[in-house]
Amino acid sequence: MIRSNLKKLVLSALMAALTCITTMVIPIPTPSGGYAHPGDGFVLLSGAILGPIYGGLAAGIGSLLADLFLGYSEFMIATFFIKGLSAVVAALIYKYIHKGATIIAGIAGGAVVTLGYLLYEIVLFGPGAAISGIPMNLVQNVLGILISVFLLPILVKVPQIKELINEQ
Repeated sequence: MIRSNLKKLVLSALMAALTCITTMVIPIPTPSGGYAHPGDGFVLLSGAILGPIYGGLAAGIGSLLADLFLGYSEFMIATFFIKGLSAVVAALIYKYIHKGATIIAGIAGGAVVTLGYLLYEIVLFGPGAAISGIPMNLVQNVLGILISVFLLPILVKVPQIKELINEQ
């Protein structure tokens, strides 16, 4: 049990770091004041591999750190909750619907991201700017789904990852 929790903790830290790095690699500014990026693929992967609790924390922490390092501090707290919830939703769908439901999990997780930032940006910038960010959020969602659909079958072949997924 302790060994399993240690594996989850170490893999959670790795997924948080990968989420942060892939979010920071290519930040594309959006009209609403945020940015689009490929990091959502690792948000979804965190949920699928680590489950709702560890996956949500890894996704939220990694995304929060990217906002901090890129100078988007006004988004940090919202990002933690939005990306964390996205990973939780994706994890639950992946676990309870079907292990192969990566696309469905990605669509649901992406909907959480799009709606979450829409609501947050309405408060922060007003409805006009918030609505203008939706197209880039949708592009980011599709990119995240493609990354997770491509990488998850490869990662599942790693014995330690396969073991974690099967424990859920």
